[in-house]
Parts: sequence; structure tokens; C-alpha cells
Amino acid sequence: MTNSRRIMALAAALATAVSLGAAGAQASTTAARSSTVAAPPAQELRITRFLGEQRLPHRMRFRGTTVGGLSGLDRDPRTGTWYLISDDRWRYNPARFYTGRLAIHPVTGAFTGVDLTGVTTLRRPGGSSYPAYGRPRSADPESIRYDRWSRRLLWANEGDRPDAANPDIPVSDLSVRWSSTEGRYLGELPLPRNLRMTATDSGPRRNFGFEGLTFTERAIAAVTEGPRHEDGALPTVSRGASARITVWGRDGRPRGQYAYPIDKLPAAPIPPTGKSDSGVSELLAIDDNRYLALERSWIEGVGYRAKLYEIDLRGATNVLTRDSLAGRPYRPVSKRLVSDFGTMRSPLQNLESLAWGPRLRNGECTLVVGSDDNFDSNEATQFLAFAARGC
Repeated sequence: MTNSRRIMALAAALATAVSLGAAGAQASTTAARSSTVAAPPAQELRITRFLGEQRLPHRMRFRGTTVGGLSGLDRDPRTGTWYLISDDRWRYNPARFYTGRLAIHPVTGAFTGVDLTGVTTLRRPGGSSYPAYGRPRSADPESIRYDRWSRRLLWANEGDRPDAANPDIPVSDLSVRWSSTEGRYLGELPLPRNLRMTATDSGPRRNFGFEGLTFTERAIAAVTEGPRHEDGALPTVSRGASARITVWGRDGRPRGQYAYPIDKLPAAPIPPTGKSDSGVSELLAIDDNRYLALERSWIEGVGYRAKLYEIDLRGATNVLTRDSLAGRPYRPVSKRLVSDFGTMRSPLQNLESLAWGPRLRNGECTLVVGSDDNFDSNEATQFLAFAARGC
């Protein structure tokens, strides 16, 4: 699946990424620098080496389904089973997740294979599958986590709503829902009022709802991909934007919400009037206060860009009760650059997944990053594995 030249390019890129991580505090945004109040962690997370790349065939057929659109993945550390969620909305098959195995050598860390083992349809409260795109109460799955404490799955739905280009799309709220490993609906988290979808220019924007999801033993967190209408415009080459990270306690109650400073666009579209799509595509907990955040941009005429940040919620202002981030000052979460995936020489893919793999015998953690191919023949379902310290 992987040629030697690509491996060498990725390895070189990771060497650059490690050096960038060491200098990350100076490379982060002004807003992020001003938010660093808490004492730095004893050991910052850093990527130490590249372990390998694997890909799945384009539109691979598996047990009557078309594989693609893989937007989130996570691992059950007890069994080694991986869960991979597809954002397909009945273009091919109903909302679903796959199970699989990722071959990562426990000593060397060599990443040598991806094999799917099962596919499961996600179910609504009544037991039916979710309606297709453009229908009421449809689902747009974007992230999945295995909860090792309750042995359930938690998945994030981006929701949908009308906009100027799609005036006939019905409102479907974003959500964070519990599921059994057999796909059965087991409940959902209450949504803060400021994250309710509407048919007006208020609340979350279309395609900028929940994109990332993570949790710890004490809390659950989800992030919107981009800014709500009231929180400002989308990122441009001259300014960034603000997403919101919502944190729930394990009792299911929202206990906080924090502004995440999205970077400026890394490059201008070609032509300058071209389109772009930039925001947070995944979260991954390091501990109760620190997360990894994956920022991903697509820029017309340029392609994909992605960066990995370590963020810290300590010292950030709780904006749970604020309907707008304009006006009164607030302190966003702090962020430190860990890796700039844009340094890779091969064309960067649409990176949307982030998960911890097995710990290696030498104590290193493994980190797996995956891409959503959008079912596009010009893109790929790709998995990149790295070793890391400080996790």
C-alpha cells in the first residue's frame, strides 16, 4: 500500500514536525499566547517518529457496503478492536460504523496493515436507520469514541440546516449520542441552547457543527468545526475565527464551553475568489485539561493543509452562557503547535480522524491519524501512524 519514497518523505516531514513542536509556543497565535495562565505540563506531547502509512482501496466493497468517508476512529484497548465511522448519508448506504484491526508491532511500532472485520448500521431510538441526506432528522456522523469505562460508543452528529445555497434542507440538530457496539441507540447528551440549529443566520453554520469528540474518565468534550453565526466570520488569510469546545460532566450535564482560536487560512485560494473550508476536524484527550486538536483546511487551487496542536483548557473563559463572543473580552484556550502536516511532500489528504493506538514496549504511545476521502477518486482513505512521548 505504501511506496518507499512516500515513507521517506513522511519520515523527513516528521523530523521537521518535531522541531516545529519544540518551537510551538512561539508559533501559536497571539490570542493563544495571551491565554497561557496555568503552569506548563511536566512533559509536553511530542511526536518522535513516523511508523508507517496504510490505505484502503477507493470505494472498497465490504459486506454489501461501500467503504469511504471515514471521519472518525477509536480503539478499544481491552480487545484491540478499532471503530471507524463513515459520514456517508445514504449516498451509498445508511449511517454506519466499521470495526477493524490495525497492525502495529508492539516492539518496533511498524504499522503494516488495516483490515476491516465488521460493519454496523447506527439506529435511531425506534430502531430504524437514519434518514438520507436532505430529509428531516437525518444524521451526519463525524466522530466516534469507544468508552472503555462503560463499554459503549459515543458518536458526534454534525447536524444540518438550510443556507443560501441549500434553502430546502430541513433543520436537523447536531448531537452527541450513545450507542451500543451493536448500533442500538442508548441516549444522548443535552445540547446547550447556543448550539441549537436554526433556519436563520444564528447558531451553528451549515457544515460547521460537531466535528470532533473526546472524553476522559471524568468528562466528555465536543468541538464545532467553525464559528457560530454570532461568533464571527469564517477564517480568511488575514484573520482566524473561533470555534467552541463544549464540556459535559459524566453525569451528562454541560459544565463548560471554551473558545478555540482557529488559525488564519495558510494560503489564499486560487483564484482569490475561490472557495475554502477551514476548522477543527478532531479532538483527542491527553488528560482532563489537555487535548490534541487537529485543524484542517481545504483551499481551492491549493489543496489540503493540516496542523496538530496541543491545547489546554485551564485559564480559558467559560463562555457557556454567552450567545456571542463579540463585545465582552474572553480568554481562549491556549494552543501549542505539535506538527505541521503540510510539510509532507506527497499531497496531503483530508485528515479528520485522530486516536491513540497501543502503547509500545519502550513506553512510547502510538497516534493514528486518518483521512476522509469524500468518496472522491482524487482523494484517499489514508491512515498515518506516529510514535509520541508526553501522552
